[in-house]
Amino acid sequence: MSGHSKWHTIKHKKAAIDAKRGKVFTRLIKEIVIAARSGGDPEMNPRLRTAVTAAKAVSMPSDNIKRAIMRGTGELEGATIEEVTYEGYGPGGAAIIVECATDNRVRTVSEMRHMFSKAGGNLGEPNSVAWMFERKSSVVIEGDKTTEDQLMEVALEAGADDVQNHGETWVVLSAPEAHDAVVAALAQAKISTLSAEVGLVAKNTMAVEAKHASGMMRLLEQLEDHDDTQNVYTNYEPDESTVEAMA
Repeated sequence: MSGHSKWHTIKHKKAAIDAKRGKVFTRLIKEIVIAARSGGDPEMNPRLRTAVTAAKAVSMPSDNIKRAIMRGTGELEGATIEEVTYEGYGPGGAAIIVECATDNRVRTVSEMRHMFSKAGGNLGEPNSVAWMFERKSSVVIEGDKTTEDQLMEVALEAGADDVQNHGETWVVLSAPEAHDAVVAALAQAKISTLSAEVGLVAKNTMAVEAKHASGMMRLLEQLEDHDDTQNVYTNYEPDESTVEAMA
């Protein structure tokens, strides 16, 4: 089964802090706008449905969601937002994929290249690392909200592929088409989730030499904090001491 980097868990702890700053709202609004281009009805548009569900999970006001959908469908004017994906390697050779939503592609690629280079990594060509990842539904659950037996029973019955124990969290991985069924089954079983999204998961994870660990984590944080960033994925697996330091 696919690997799932501890960076994913760190990201969701960080997201709780970002939510207080409104940064999560900004990212979700961009995602809703982009998703709504394929249709403004969440029931008929799986990507939009997932984005709206995520927005409601962080208590985004309904009016904000409605306006974002209307921007996406063209009913309201707004800046043109492009989806751009960047691939590269961090210090130590771990693969990184950054999904962005930007109104200025030239500015964004310049800033991404600078961050990679300054950290001792390099921005690669399209598809240079994409083959190391696969698209999956990923649901993160606090470790004390359920037992392994209960989670396995509910998730696998709903169509999940795997349940992974990451200490403080559980991660349920599924095929993208099983996402809605798994999320619904967890909700019905009253198992609350920290996050539920369809994104990239590394096929295999890797460590880097200790001398590169802090630089790799700083680069991931800088990429995550960039205004145009929607998602950051990596196959880097930080060791426990690095995770504790970042926490």
